[in-house]
Amino acid sequence: MKKIILSIAFFFLLIVESTSHVEHYAKYDYLEYELFRNDKSIGYHKYKFNRESDQLSIDSEVSFKITKLGVDLYKYYAKSEENYKKGEFKSFFSKTKQNKKDRYVNIKLETDGESLIIDGSSYKGKADKNFVVGTWWNHEIIKAKAQISGISGRIIEQTVTFLGKKDIKIGEKIYKTLHFNFRSSDESLPDSKKLNTDIWYEEDTNLWIKASFIKSGQWEYRLKKVNLTP
Repeated sequence: MKKIILSIAFFFLLIVESTSHVEHYAKYDYLEYELFRNDKSIGYHKYKFNRESDQLSIDSEVSFKITKLGVDLYKYYAKSEENYKKGEFKSFFSKTKQNKKDRYVNIKLETDGESLIIDGSSYKGKADKNFVVGTWWNHEIIKAKAQISGISGRIIEQTVTFLGKKDIKIGEKIYKTLHFNFRSSDESLPDSKKLNTDIWYEEDTNLWIKASFIKSGQWEYRLKKVNLTP
């Protein structure tokens, strides 16, 4: 069970974002993803896009639990807010409850615009402004040399590989996608902390369609609902 918890926690450390072309997503108002473990639905991840003048704020909520024989073995809940002005990242805040453990991270762009200031439960200090706080919804993450944990602020170097085009079927709809693999650059990390996740983005829109990884089971994110801006 400890191995499962470490694997789950590590994946969700990688869910958030930092510098990006958010104007690509101007038509989206709401995104919702269903989370599966071994093809069983266990939770959700929702994004709400709020716009005012040249400012964009994205509210995110993640919730899931693993049960066995009616007993909750693991519960996870997180809320976050990320903010942009004129398409430039300004700040990110999150609070997470992993079973009974509380974690947090606050990230801001320094006033001179040259670096990020991180105050997190695992790391406090500065980071390159080009590092991303790993939100899968924004395809700009494929260009980043490192991710910043959206749970604790830990910095994770990554290698991204394009694996080709693929048709992905979710429900009755087929999406034409671009397939990428995200892997930890540091091979010396223990397996429980290594990143090895496949992500699919819709070819024409850059919309995040699906995520998949294998650690103590098969895990998948699948696009469930999209609301467009009125």
